[in-house]
Amino acid sequence: MAATEHEVTAIIVPVRELVEFTAKRGDLDRRFTPAPTGQRGIAGHATVTGRRPDGYEREVALEGRHEELRVRGRADGYDAAGNELEEIKTHRGDSARIPDNHRALHWAQLKVYGALLCRARGLASITLTLVYFRIDDETETSTSEGHEAAVLFEYFEQQAASYLAWARQQQAHRLARNQAIEGLTFPHVEFNAGQRALAAAVYRATLNRQPLLAQAPTGIGKTLGTLFPALKACTRAPIDKLFFLTAKSPGRQVALDALALIQGDQPALRVLELVSRDKSCVHPDKECHGASCPLAQGFYDRLPAARAAAVSSAKLDQRSVQTVAAEHVVCPYYLSQELVRWADVVVGDYNYYFYAHALLHGLTVLNDWKISLLVDEAHNLVDRARDMYSATLDQRALQRARRAAPDELRASLNRVQRRWPAADPDAPDGYQALDTLPSALIDALSDFIAAASRLLGETGERLPFDLQQFFFDAIGLVRLAESFGPHSMVDLSRHSPDAFSTKPGSTLCIRNVVPAPFLGPRFAAAHGAALFSATLNPPDYYRQLLGLADDAPWLDIASPFSADQLSVQIASRISTRFDAREASLAPIVALIAAQYRRQPGNYLAFFSSFDYLDRVLARLIETHPDLPVWAQQRRMDEPARLAFLERFSATDQGIGFAVLGGVFSEGIDLPGARLIGAFVVTLGIPQINPVNEAMRARLETLFGAGYEYAYLYPGLRKVVQAAGRVIRHHSDRGTVVLVDRRYARADVQALLPAWWQLTALQRG
Repeated sequence: MAATEHEVTAIIVPVRELVEFTAKRGDLDRRFTPAPTGQRGIAGHATVTGRRPDGYEREVALEGRHEELRVRGRADGYDAAGNELEEIKTHRGDSARIPDNHRALHWAQLKVYGALLCRARGLASITLTLVYFRIDDETETSTSEGHEAAVLFEYFEQQAASYLAWARQQQAHRLARNQAIEGLTFPHVEFNAGQRALAAAVYRATLNRQPLLAQAPTGIGKTLGTLFPALKACTRAPIDKLFFLTAKSPGRQVALDALALIQGDQPALRVLELVSRDKSCVHPDKECHGASCPLAQGFYDRLPAARAAAVSSAKLDQRSVQTVAAEHVVCPYYLSQELVRWADVVVGDYNYYFYAHALLHGLTVLNDWKISLLVDEAHNLVDRARDMYSATLDQRALQRARRAAPDELRASLNRVQRRWPAADPDAPDGYQALDTLPSALIDALSDFIAAASRLLGETGERLPFDLQQFFFDAIGLVRLAESFGPHSMVDLSRHSPDAFSTKPGSTLCIRNVVPAPFLGPRFAAAHGAALFSATLNPPDYYRQLLGLADDAPWLDIASPFSADQLSVQIASRISTRFDAREASLAPIVALIAAQYRRQPGNYLAFFSSFDYLDRVLARLIETHPDLPVWAQQRRMDEPARLAFLERFSATDQGIGFAVLGGVFSEGIDLPGARLIGAFVVTLGIPQINPVNEAMRARLETLFGAGYEYAYLYPGLRKVVQAAGRVIRHHSDRGTVVLVDRRYARADVQALLPAWWQLTALQRG
């Protein structure tokens, strides 16, 4: 976001971005079309260029100017002897099925490259050749056109002028925005306790390009305390865009509210909210292409007007984007994705930057943006990233796919079935960790994917549902197999015969254990990053699992709360281990009832599972029927969750039962009398099962701390998050009762907040 003299006078744009802006027309079409992976695409380019004669130039760097606009790119290949410039596009299936608007875009890109090459080398004319290389059989389909340099120059000037008119508006916006940032003042009279230290650390980390881990307690205003300094650093670093990434939907609104507060009555920053397609889609019963959805038909023809209308407003939250989209009859979800290029701050889920094919990361790399990341509630990123980089394939799904498959695919699926690894019938709990990837199966899956892709490319017809699902699952697993290493493990889980399979089968899983190899490059691509949460202890756990440098700064902000605000009691005479559950029911019920009768009010009681919760709740209702209680249910929808929280009113009293680590154990705010206490009836330790034990063994090998990394640290993190629901503001007072004898251990207490003053509960 810097506004140096050089950047004001020079606007740099990649060729691909230029033509995407100026030459993209027609329908939006998001139907699945089989495309080569990035690796296969690179290999395809190498195959084509390897067939060319000596003297053929590969990856020809080109640059041209139009007034203050600088256009850069790399043309795929140039044969000087034949004066022929090639643009190579890899594909699967029949090239005749490539849509006309895609071909037009490819030609636009090639013409711009042709103009740049003619100007750079003083050519009077040139032959332009568009090469479609079919990965499946390595055949080429080429179309060539002869062009006079003067005509190409005129074409380039038209495209550049069209883009420049918009880019100048953007430059004016950037200057005004940067001036506004320089003038920003903190929106409150003063910082909260601890908030100033957090803000200073985020500012330094952005300027020094060092990812920061900041453990900051609930209640100091972490969102405001990170956004404000990150924005102020943008004009100094410099930073093009700021991405605020959240684990859950409520975090987005908190960030949007903080940004509105920072900017005041005259916002100058374009703040874009990204939401999922499910929450944006206007026509969920239709498919994403022009023949089905009216908002996809002619999308790119109406996009320029919609884009111009959208950026005239600084507020680009979900509702605002939907309003603009409705006025211009375009899809709001894909309009919001287009607006990323022109937004200053983007607020969205982790997936938009950290997922393998994430939108924000892809655009950052393509456009060489300097971006800053703010990662909210960063303790969630370990588990979320593990899910992003894991994949499963079910043998029962294979059976359903085989039954639905056309003749062209049945042989390849039968080969997959034959090469499926045998599940050990004597494996404990039906689980077995494999020493290596089942390479024969991976090869068979790759052959099936290639065959299905050819069929899709040739016919354009959708696969039957069961076959399509297996196809996508297979793609996910094979892609992860390409990057398999010590950071992940592979296992089989045996299942019994069911309605879909009369024989025992298994589920194959590539299970990520350490996301660092995937996330590290994402942090490296950012100019600055701050990961913050109330629970980021111990720091080495997060540095090692998230791919941060060993010396990445870690900040531990002291709590603004005093020990006399929160009574933390340990019921160390009760064991909540699985084999002691039955014996624990009566003393837990007595403890909860005694605390409630001694100090009536609203409480949350957290348990390790729904089963444990149900058993304690049933005993409490049986022995103390007068106590008001309500409970979290399995698979609650949004209205049910809101109804659960509404029971915690300032005028009512009762005990809400919830599962530790669930939706009510973090990210909710029940200040004052709405919540005066919590019972955490577990140490939070993940269940000891074969999967977690295999992960523990891998983590022990990698870091020498298998138990701590697999069980202790994740468990205590959930405990601290849940207990953090009680004290939210400086006037709050409350009680937390930790129920398990292991809370008396020194290694456990060392992971609890330092400001807690622990006392033994004699009754427990």
